[in-house]
Amino acid sequence: MSGPTAGWRPDPLLTIDDVAAWLGKPKNTLYAWHSRGKGPRAIRVGNTLRYRRSEVDAWLDSHTDPER
Repeated sequence: MSGPTAGWRPDPLLTIDDVAAWLGKPKNTLYAWHSRGKGPRAIRVGNTLRYRRSEVDAWLDSHTDPER
């Protein structure tokens, strides 16, 4: 296989349990954030939420205190 996508791999999709454990927040908080348009962007897959790892990283970066 050659071309620009030869080494491409999809960004892993994390479950809400994965993200809740990573952030140390209850799943209900993540569901509430999603319904209010807050928190990391999620993807609805069927009746479940999935999160791109890169989206969670970007969200964390945007909510990190500036250097002091």
